[in-house]
Amino acid sequence: MRFFNITKTMALGLAMGALVFSACNSNPNKKKLDTPTEGTIHITVDESYQPLIEAEIKVFESLYPKTKVIAEYKPEAECFKDLLNDSSRLIIVTREFNQEEKDYFQKINIKPRSLLLAWDALALIVNHSNPDSILTMDQVRAIMDGSATDRKWQLVFDNANSSTVRYIRDSINKGKALPANTMAAKTNPEVVDYVTKNKDAMGVIGVSWIADPNDSLSLAFTNDVTVAKLRADGYSEFVRPHQAYIAIGSYPLKRGFFYCLKEPYNGLGSGFATFLGSYEGQLVIKQFRLFPARLNVVFREANLK
Repeated sequence: MRFFNITKTMALGLAMGALVFSACNSNPNKKKLDTPTEGTIHITVDESYQPLIEAEIKVFESLYPKTKVIAEYKPEAECFKDLLNDSSRLIIVTREFNQEEKDYFQKINIKPRSLLLAWDALALIVNHSNPDSILTMDQVRAIMDGSATDRKWQLVFDNANSSTVRYIRDSINKGKALPANTMAAKTNPEVVDYVTKNKDAMGVIGVSWIADPNDSLSLAFTNDVTVAKLRADGYSEFVRPHQAYIAIGSYPLKRGFFYCLKEPYNGLGSGFATFLGSYEGQLVIKQFRLFPARLNVVFREANLK
């Protein structure tokens, strides 16, 4: 009889524990984790990709109506700060993690992910009245480091901390400073606007900002400015930043387009990042003049009559 009482007491305790556990799990105040196809997420995006990412979000949310992707557009340096201080789990930028960032995440036992989504390019834009819109890379280097003597250019960037400034400083100038008369217009639309009003200005801007996404062949640029033709070292042809020229390297101002993800579970950040690399996401990239890196593309020569 005594044994029965002990067993009954234990059973009552287990039942009470189950009730408490059930009550905790059904707590309406407990935050529900997002999934790859449901929930809300805040991401940070290099501002040179705003038109493209706005289009990507529109398509993604139409395919997955239970999702909400809220993007904030900032200079690239600010994007990485957001990732490091946990303001964002996902950022869209022009480079993958550097070694210092990888070492930091390793110390705190986090395994971040990054992936090349496309090849992007920077476009040099000039005023329609400017005759100098066909340039060799030697001329571009002289303009960017201020050593050009044939004429004085007013260089215009979007932001002093932007990815475009970093690219020119690191990849073109090889660490040399930009000319003293370089200015930051704050936003990409302001770069275009400044160039339309100043004949000696040269804007440096992401190609997606001047692409026409409604052009089915992805050949049309904005009518507001002239997009310069450039000749890469070792090439004979002067070309604009069309996708095929970006892909084969005959357009020289080429850079990557990456996602960098720090997500401790398989959530909406992973879902949106996967979408960007999917067939649908890559088609949107194609419409904004970047060359998709996750699609199998075949080039064929054709004679146009």
